[in-house]
Amino acid sequence: MILYPWLESDYLNILTRYQQGKGHHALLLYSPKGNGKASLFQALSRWLICLQPNTIRNCGQCHSCQLMNAGNHPDYYQLELEKGQQSIGVETIRVFIESLYSHARQGGAKVISLSHIELLTKQGVNALLKIIEEPPNNTYFLLGCRDKSCLLPTLLSRCLCWQLSYPDEALGLSWLQQQKNTYPSLAASTALRLCGGAPLAALALLQPACWKQRIALCMAMSEALHCSDWLTLLPLLNGHNHKDNNNGPMHWLLTILIDALKWQQGAQDFVVNVDQTHLVTAVAARWDSMTLHHQVQQWLNCRRKTTEVSGINRQLLLAYQLLNWELDMSDLYTNISTL
Repeated sequence: MILYPWLESDYLNILTRYQQGKGHHALLLYSPKGNGKASLFQALSRWLICLQPNTIRNCGQCHSCQLMNAGNHPDYYQLELEKGQQSIGVETIRVFIESLYSHARQGGAKVISLSHIELLTKQGVNALLKIIEEPPNNTYFLLGCRDKSCLLPTLLSRCLCWQLSYPDEALGLSWLQQQKNTYPSLAASTALRLCGGAPLAALALLQPACWKQRIALCMAMSEALHCSDWLTLLPLLNGHNHKDNNNGPMHWLLTILIDALKWQQGAQDFVVNVDQTHLVTAVAARWDSMTLHHQVQQWLNCRRKTTEVSGINRQLLLAYQLLNWELDMSDLYTNISTL
């Protein structure tokens, strides 16, 4: 079992509450993607369900620990999406609720782990609310999400909400350098900043296939600055593998524009793309701050539409945005908002 170093303080603080008998039966851990939340879920679950836990770890020897290691503990419920489904419905919740009201088969605690509570349907949330409000004895709910603002206030009010820590950049860089591959310091720093400081997300971004796609986009932007043929970016922005708008080509493009604004304001220390300062400075020299602000707003609007508008023609929207790159931004804002 791996517990990432930047989460150890969260683990110890939460564990202290349980050891003192002050631990909440419904704990909601929230953190953006790539911060290692799953490892904390595992560590807490194993300690709670262990029959003979030591000070800060499960014993690893009791029958409960052996069952957890084998992945078939009868009192541990890990709710996940079933194959082919997009959400967790009320029937799934009702099935495990019935099991919770019976005695723990191993004589210890019962633990329910749901790391992505936002996957529950509205009816599923309502069913979960009822049992969280009046839980069976010695039953613990470990819930997780990326953004708690999307959850119902009635659910939040029944949980202890706990925001997980991010490592500082030095610790994040140190952890990245301890992985199997040694990454150049500028690349590692850039990946961390692009991922908001989340080390696991940064590690995924640094994988050769993904990192090459980002470098290709940066090179294409440099070429487009010279020839003004922005449509050459379309294949890179609309690739089949770019389903995550929050950390994909459109996100990378936006960070370059925002970095250019930072550069113009003398905030070079806060630049995200530290390995692309030549591109950032070129963009900052090409457009004034008002134009860059307009461009950022247009790309944010474009990204929102590709995410939220069902059935939208992504390629057409991106092509329109790129073809209007050099136009006056006030006219562009009026035109694209009518799409």
